[in-house]
Amino acid sequence: MSDTAGRARRRPVVIAIDGPAASGKGTLADRIAAHFGFARLDSGRLYRAAARRLMDAGGDPGDEDAAAAAARAVRPGDLADPALASDDVARTASRIAALPAVRAALIAFQRDFARNPPGGAPGAVIDGRDIGTVVCPDAQVKFYVTASLGTRAGRRLKELREKGADSIKARVLQDMHERDARDRSRAESPLRQAEDAHLLDTTGLDADAVFGAARAVIEDRLRRP
Repeated sequence: MSDTAGRARRRPVVIAIDGPAASGKGTLADRIAAHFGFARLDSGRLYRAAARRLMDAGGDPGDEDAAAAAARAVRPGDLADPALASDDVARTASRIAALPAVRAALIAFQRDFARNPPGGAPGAVIDGRDIGTVVCPDAQVKFYVTASLGTRAGRRLKELREKGADSIKARVLQDMHERDARDRSRAESPLRQAEDAHLLDTTGLDADAVFGAARAVIEDRLRRP
């Protein structure tokens, strides 16, 4: 943990990271949390965990009451389920994420995490699609991480093949295009860049370069009173 992050603070530092799928925001969030000693929450896994509970119960993703009940039932231990990485869970999560009652239940979870980072950590890093705009609009530092659709599809395809999934790029590209459209067009908390977020386009950049740029922004902010 850096000296900067170790300084005692009354209010936890909150780093909000938004962006589309496979943009690199998860990798960045992991590195920021490890470097500064902050707690880390992948909000996408919350929605996937709710989707998984709904699927296990045989529920309809279009049934808001059933989806909201699944969201309210999510517990921290659910986030470690390896089944959350499947495409079926991801697609269901994207659908239920548009439902107001589901979002209300999981936003409450995220805000509590930001206010009370686990383990007494001095800050929290939360990544998702509406963290800087809706969940934590007062976050001290916000990033919007993006990359070209082709780059993101290539990353996702590589990840799937490493896991042994039989996928083709055309299908991954189409799935990602449709997911982007749902995320950006939904009436409830659409994916967009917060006005005060720092834009990080990771197309053509490696993880070290992205982290270096983000770290400079965070350290500059933490030096200010």
